[in-house]
Amino acid sequence: MSFPRIDTSSLGTREVVRRLAVGAEPQTFGGVHFRVWAPTARRVRVRFERPVIETLELTREDPGYFGGYCPGARAGSLYRYVLDDAEKGFPDPASHFQPFGPEGPSEVIDAGAYRWSDLSWRGAGIRGQVLYEIHVGTFTPKGDWTAAEERLPYLAELGVTVLEIMPIAEFPGRFGWGYDGVCLFAPTRLYGRPNDLRRFVDTAQSLGLAVILDVVYNHLGPDGNGLAHFSPHYFSPDRMTDWGQAINFDGAGSEGVREFYLANAEYWISEFHFDGLRMDATQDIHDTSREHILTSVTRRVRAAAGGRATIVVAENESQQAQLARPEEQNGFGIDALWNDDFHHSAMVALSGRNEAYYTDYYGGAQELLSAVKWGFLYQGQRYKWQRARRGKPALDLGPWAFITFLQNHDQIANSASGKRCHELGSPARYRALTALLLLSPGTPMLFQGQEFAASSPFLYFADHRPGLSQVVEEGRREFLKQFRSLALPEVQDRLSGPMAVETFERSKLDWSEVERHAAFYRMHKDLVRLRHEDPVLRLQEKRGIDGAVLSPYTFVVRFFAPDGKDRLLTVNLGRDLHLDPAPEPLLAPPEGRVWSLRWSSEDVRYGGTGTPPLDTEENWRIPGESAVLLVPAPPGRANS
Repeated sequence: MSFPRIDTSSLGTREVVRRLAVGAEPQTFGGVHFRVWAPTARRVRVRFERPVIETLELTREDPGYFGGYCPGARAGSLYRYVLDDAEKGFPDPASHFQPFGPEGPSEVIDAGAYRWSDLSWRGAGIRGQVLYEIHVGTFTPKGDWTAAEERLPYLAELGVTVLEIMPIAEFPGRFGWGYDGVCLFAPTRLYGRPNDLRRFVDTAQSLGLAVILDVVYNHLGPDGNGLAHFSPHYFSPDRMTDWGQAINFDGAGSEGVREFYLANAEYWISEFHFDGLRMDATQDIHDTSREHILTSVTRRVRAAAGGRATIVVAENESQQAQLARPEEQNGFGIDALWNDDFHHSAMVALSGRNEAYYTDYYGGAQELLSAVKWGFLYQGQRYKWQRARRGKPALDLGPWAFITFLQNHDQIANSASGKRCHELGSPARYRALTALLLLSPGTPMLFQGQEFAASSPFLYFADHRPGLSQVVEEGRREFLKQFRSLALPEVQDRLSGPMAVETFERSKLDWSEVERHAAFYRMHKDLVRLRHEDPVLRLQEKRGIDGAVLSPYTFVVRFFAPDGKDRLLTVNLGRDLHLDPAPEPLLAPPEGRVWSLRWSSEDVRYGGTGTPPLDTEENWRIPGESAVLLVPAPPGRANS
């Protein structure tokens, strides 16, 4: 990309080198170059608070940028921008660190001072991955990058391969989910300094763990957002989202807005070596430009990686499949989409409840089998809850393009008590659904602590200023009232207040439970290893599976192998099933073979009751609330 021309007349033979269009960038020969986009300002100055040096008058650089070089500034300098003749200064919209929070001065950060050890790291593509979602503030009792780094060997041993970090852009208060960030380039002070984040990513990659970052490009938080001081063009005058004004990606003055967000995507990849991005709620990112901003962001991520493989994931509630198609197929080039349909159907199967946005799911065998085979369940059909059609055809997408999960930050918190899903139904049914998640050809994702059945809830917490905090809490209560059970007065009275420190503290993981809940941990670890090591399960081929419904709550999935050594997964979420007769060809083993037990959710090591043979002389007997993986074996050598 090309930047506005830099005036170097005062630098002699030295030349300013910039990596991004905006922000404060230290130069190799000393000093710092500043640039900000403020198209409606007449003048912009940099006022320094540490060290105290003369205010720097910036030069206007079309279109709408102001830039200038200060020889006395350095890494660690604190500064604000002063617009026109105002007395008050504002933090840099592209600040790389806010040591005193989003209202304080910005700090100059020298990204080049960190010495990376990842020169041999080649990144990661989407196929073959197992994701693990983390909220840094609650992942450990200390809740910072250093403490999280200490847990990385554990995650590598578990077998997950990609860490998805919930948003870290600076936000007000002492705690929060991160989705109300207001300084999009500044890793929050709450988790440490920028180099602590770099070291976390560096260590993760040295252990074979890719790291992607959740970014919020659909809105900014309601408190501490200063972008409007620099330009009214940042926000759309006629579009709203669930959280306020939409970002202006296609209206008047949107060129600078687009570059601001593209620079942000590039920044996380180039300066922190993230392996990709997860983009939040993309259905609220509105753009009618010739090239949609989501395509542009994805391209910028790929370019910034410099040849390393990358992963770009999108959350898209409306299930617009074109996001995950290649550009040459008129898609957006994104790698994968979160699959809420899988989650919703599985949760109804587990809990038996289908109120609010679970209304259009019954959790039966056909639903779950279709989700495993085709990804989204709604690809254009009418959706009762929204009183409209939902989704677009996605039958052509590969299974890796669907991120499947039983837990994530949103879904756990959207309840009265933030309970983990293993507490919502029988342990046996939960084990069976976990096997379906981790053995199916989609791209599975675990939420922190899921692998050891964490007893800690994950609640909604946000530390806003007085006044706003009450508005946010009331909005949260109104949101939860869509669930008939949560609208009851006695339930509303017991909801945890998002602003309470106790709500945040209760959401922190108790790591002693890894040993105390060893059966759950062992099951997850075994399943992840099986997924990685089994040559058939790891194929993730299009049309690589088929399945059949055997009862309203029982189905089988057949994994086809090139050499004919298929795999068969039985899933029964109801009572014991005696299938006699069994007129289903997918149950037949490969010619000259019999089915042999490879794995069972009813293994006694996981707290189960054992697994008798399934294919017997009395025909098929499939145990209730179980998932069983069968592999072909020569007659006489079967253990089933």
